[in-house]
Amino acid sequence: MNDVIRVTGMVISAMPMSENDRRVELLTAELGKISAFLRGGRKIGSPLLAAGRLFAFGEFELFQGRSAYTVRSADIKEFFAFLSADPEAFCYASYFAELATYYSRENVEDLPLLRLLFYAVRSLHNTRLDRALIRYAYELKLLQTEGEALPEPPFSPASSAGRAWQFVLDTDAAGCFQFLLEPQAFREFSQTVATLRNRLIDGYFKSLTVLDDYLSLQR
Repeated sequence: MNDVIRVTGMVISAMPMSENDRRVELLTAELGKISAFLRGGRKIGSPLLAAGRLFAFGEFELFQGRSAYTVRSADIKEFFAFLSADPEAFCYASYFAELATYYSRENVEDLPLLRLLFYAVRSLHNTRLDRALIRYAYELKLLQTEGEALPEPPFSPASSAGRAWQFVLDTDAAGCFQFLLEPQAFREFSQTVATLRNRLIDGYFKSLTVLDDYLSLQR
């Protein structure tokens, strides 16, 4: 009998595999990005039903197979239930998860990336914050987490945008989204982060296209 592996993680993608089963991708603190099967995870009343929900966060008990893991049990701590009733927040969260997937590696522990994704998604529920600003702060903090962010602001550190840049770099993931900017400072901050992101990240993100399309329809 295979040993049980216990991990803390978040469901970053989920898809049906049969009438009763589901396959998920987890971003975990201990094993990085992994694929796992939920046997019977689509059946009403299954103890694994909650573990198949996108963005479900908690503790998972796994068995390791040849090409994937199988979830034996799960203790879900956070569902981010607000996402199901908030299409805009769901679009942002989907982009955050896809960007985390870009950087995550299989079977390589990555607690910092998991914490950053968790707090970014949670911040979307705070109505006092600007979601667009959360997005750019997330991108900058992610680049720093992966060792790619500029250590100093590319503009005057005394400016509002410069102070915001330094705040994101100096603050833990739990607090780095807790700030606001005036429109001009936001434009400077967001444009600079976007330029850095486009220079360092080579990839197409479907969720970002969906997010941009959604936001354009709301204007």
